[in-house]
Amino acid sequence: MEKALLDGFKIVAPAIATAGVYFFTTDKGLQYEVRFGRRQDNILHATIVFGVINEEFEGEEYIVTNKGDLYAVMATIVRVIWLFMAQHPKMITYEFTGISKEGEGDSRLSQRIALYKRYLPLIFNTHEWKFDLSGGNTVLVNRIQ
Repeated sequence: MEKALLDGFKIVAPAIATAGVYFFTTDKGLQYEVRFGRRQDNILHATIVFGVINEEFEGEEYIVTNKGDLYAVMATIVRVIWLFMAQHPKMITYEFTGISKEGEGDSRLSQRIALYKRYLPLIFNTHEWKFDLSGGNTVLVNRIQ
């Protein structure tokens, strides 16, 4: 594993592991939340949502900040997902949705999904997990059974 992937920011894990909400703050003061939501129809299916929660962005958690720390933010998110996976080893599906930026339209994959796709093999062992990219701007990661 590359050293750069292990770098990142200090993670604040939930006091109760089942809470599924993690936080971290960048060196530039941006506060991020990484949330794992469980599907009502399948508690072994987690939706992963993350974004900036600073008040200055007025609730636009999917804002593009352009602060030059994309790789450190993504490295931290990778580590958060690993923490969650270690606490929840029975999960069978993870879901990511990449909200399109203004001007991208819905006809092609968002830049966010293109970015997430690059990190999937780093997060998930490809011998144990398969990636379903057929859902447009949603990626499903399923345990191989």
